[in-house]
Amino acid sequence: MNADFLNGEHPAPVTLDLDLETADRFMNRELSWIGFNMRVLEEAENPRVPLLERLRFLSISATNLDEFYTVRVAGLRELAHAGNTTPGLDGLTPAEQLRLIDVNARGLMDRQQTVFRALTTEMSEAEIHILTRADLRDDDIKFLGDFFLEQVFPVLSPLAIDPAHPFPFLPNEGFALALQLERGSDKRPLRALLPVPAQIKRFVRLPGDDFRFIPLEELLLHFVGRLYPGYKVRGQCAFKVLRDSDLELEDEAEDLVREFETALKRRRRGEVVRLKISDNAPVALRDLIMHELHVTEEEVVNVDGLIGISDLSELVLDERPDLLWPTFSPRVPERVQDHEGDMFAAIRQKDMLLHHPYETFDMVVRFLTQAARDPDVVAIKQTLYRTSKKSPIVEALCEAAEDGKSVTALVELKARFDEAANIRQSRRLERSGAHVVYGFLNYKTHAKISTVVRREGEKLVTYTHFGTGNYHPITARIYTDVSLFTCDAALGRDATKVFNYLSGYAQPEGLENLAISPICLKERLIEMIGAEAANAQAGKPAVIWAKMNSLIEKDVIDALYAASQAGVRIDLVVRGICGLRPNVAGLSENIRVKSIVGRFLEHSRIVCFGAGHALPSKKARVFISSADWMSRNLNRRVETLVEITNNTVKAQIVSQIMAANMADVAQSWVMQADGSFIRATWPEGEFAFSCHRFFMENPSLSGRGSAGASDVPQLTHTGD
Repeated sequence: MNADFLNGEHPAPVTLDLDLETADRFMNRELSWIGFNMRVLEEAENPRVPLLERLRFLSISATNLDEFYTVRVAGLRELAHAGNTTPGLDGLTPAEQLRLIDVNARGLMDRQQTVFRALTTEMSEAEIHILTRADLRDDDIKFLGDFFLEQVFPVLSPLAIDPAHPFPFLPNEGFALALQLERGSDKRPLRALLPVPAQIKRFVRLPGDDFRFIPLEELLLHFVGRLYPGYKVRGQCAFKVLRDSDLELEDEAEDLVREFETALKRRRRGEVVRLKISDNAPVALRDLIMHELHVTEEEVVNVDGLIGISDLSELVLDERPDLLWPTFSPRVPERVQDHEGDMFAAIRQKDMLLHHPYETFDMVVRFLTQAARDPDVVAIKQTLYRTSKKSPIVEALCEAAEDGKSVTALVELKARFDEAANIRQSRRLERSGAHVVYGFLNYKTHAKISTVVRREGEKLVTYTHFGTGNYHPITARIYTDVSLFTCDAALGRDATKVFNYLSGYAQPEGLENLAISPICLKERLIEMIGAEAANAQAGKPAVIWAKMNSLIEKDVIDALYAASQAGVRIDLVVRGICGLRPNVAGLSENIRVKSIVGRFLEHSRIVCFGAGHALPSKKARVFISSADWMSRNLNRRVETLVEITNNTVKAQIVSQIMAANMADVAQSWVMQADGSFIRATWPEGEFAFSCHRFFMENPSLSGRGSAGASDVPQLTHTGD
C-alpha cells in the first residue's frame, strides 16, 4: 500500500457495484468515525510505539467511544425513538445506522479488551503490575486498610436497594458496584449499590520501589465487610452508565448564559444510552439494574475485562521515561529571539507562521501578554472557543482590561463539554471590565482570531493572529496546528469586520481576503475547486492538496468528484471522518485519501490549489482555516478561511508542511474505495518517512531569523 502521495503514482481505479448517482457515493459518517477510532486503537498495538504511549492510545480510544455514545449515538437514538426515518447523506435511516454502529462498536470494545490483556502482560514484564485482591500481601492489606479509612471511607455512600430505598440516580459515566449480600445471623438477603467515587483515582498505588496498582473497585470489594458488618457477599458485579449528553436549548433564551447553566444541570439527567456491565454479573442483579435504568438488551454491553478503560491514562507514568516518547521541547522561532522576544517587532519584519507543537504555543500567549502590558496598545479583540482552566490568555485579557485598554472577548458557550469552563471565564472577564459577547444563538463561533491595535506614531496598526486550533496551551502541546501572525492592513480590516459581525450582527461587506462561514466560505471553496477543474479542461496542470480532520459536506464532496472527473489530481489528508469514496472508476479515480495518526493529533486545516501549476509550486494559492469540510462548519458555524499571500509563509505551508504530510509513510493509513483504511507497510529495516519526526527535527521557514533558511532540509531524515 503506497502511502507516499508526494512521489507515488495514483493506483488503478476500482470498479464498484454501486449506483454512483445515488447516496451510494457517500460513506456513512458514524461508521467512518468508528474506523478512525479503530486506527487510534491500532496505535496501541504498534510495537514501534513505546509501551506506556500504547496504553495512552488505548485509553484515548475508550474515551472517544464513550463521548461518541453520549453525543452522536444519543442523537440518533432520539431520532429513531421519535420514528424519524429521514436518511442521512449515505441513505441510511437513524435506526439502520444504530444497528450498524452497534455491531462495529461491540467489535471495537472486544478488541480494546484484547489489547488491554496484551499490554498488561508487557507491563508486568516491565515491572508495572495491576493487581487483584488475591494478589495482595499482608503489608499491602495493612497499607490499604489505612488508605481505605483515611482516603476512601469518608466519600463513600453505600446504598441499600429495597422499597424504602429506591434505586439511586447515577450521573453520566457513573461507575458502581452492585452487591448481593446475605446477613450471617439470619441469612436475610440485601441488595446494595456502592457508587465508586470519581473524586479518587481509579488505580491505587501500593508502597514500594516497584510499580504496583490495585483498581479502586477491587479495594472496595476487599473491605466491603467494613461497610456492611455481619454480611457476606453472595454475588457482585460492576457497571458503568453512559447518558445522553447532547444539550437541548430553547431557540429564544432571554439570558443565554443562564440558559446554559440550566442545560448543564439537565445534561446529568439524560437517558441511559449504554450500560456496560461485568460479563459474570448475577442474573438477578443484572435484571434489576437493567430494569431500574430502563435499558434494553441492545443497550447492554457485557464486559469480559476492565470496565472503564479510559481510566488507564492514570498508569501512563512520568516516572518511567524509558516507556514514553523521548522528551521533545518545542522551538522558539529564531526571528522572535533576534528581536529579544518582541513579538510586534518580529511580526513587523515579516508575516510569520508557527507550526505547533513543534514551535511553542507560548508565542501566542506572549503576543497577548505583551499586548496587555504595552502602553501603546489601545485595543484587543479575541475569540475563545476552548481554553484551559487557568488560561494565561484569559489572564492577559483581564490584565489589559484592568489597565484601561479596550478588550472585547467573544466567548463561545456552546463548545461541547467546555460550556461550564467558558461560563466561568466569561464571568472573570466581565469582572475585569472586558466587553464579553456570546455571538449567535444559532451559530457556534469556531473561528480563531486575535487582533491587537497598537498606536505607532500617528498611525494605528492592527496586528492579527489567525489560527487553525484553539487558544488552549495544554492541547497545543499535542495538537498540530498553524498560527499566522501578520500586520497586513487588509487582514486587520477583515478581522475587525468579523468581530463587528460577532458583536453587533453587522454582516461584513467588502472582505479583502477572508472568506467566512456561514456567509461565503463554502462558496469560496467550491469556486476554487471549480477553477482547478477548468484548468484541467484547458490542459493545464490541475492539483489540489488539502488537509483536515473531517470531510462530510455533500456539496463539497460532489465538487471534488466533479473536479476528479475533469482530470484534477486531488490528494487529501483526512484524520478522522471521510464521507468521500476515493479511487472509484468514473467517480473519483483521481482522488487519494489518507489518514495520519501518530504521536501528535493532526488538527490543522490547510488547502492548496495548483492554480495552473503542479504542486508544490510557488504560484499555488494557499489557505489556512478553522473549518473542517463538514456541514456544521460550513453552514452553522462562524469560521474563517485565510489566503496566504506572503511568499515565505506560502513556501513553508506548501513545500514543508503539506509536502511532508503527503510524503508520510510511517504513520499513514490509505483509504480504500469501500471506506476501509489499510495501514502503510514497509520491509523490516527499510526507511519510512515520518512527518512528525521531520517537523521535530527541522526548523520551519518563516520563523527563521538571522540564520536564514539555508539549513532547512529537504524531506529526509535517517531511519535510526
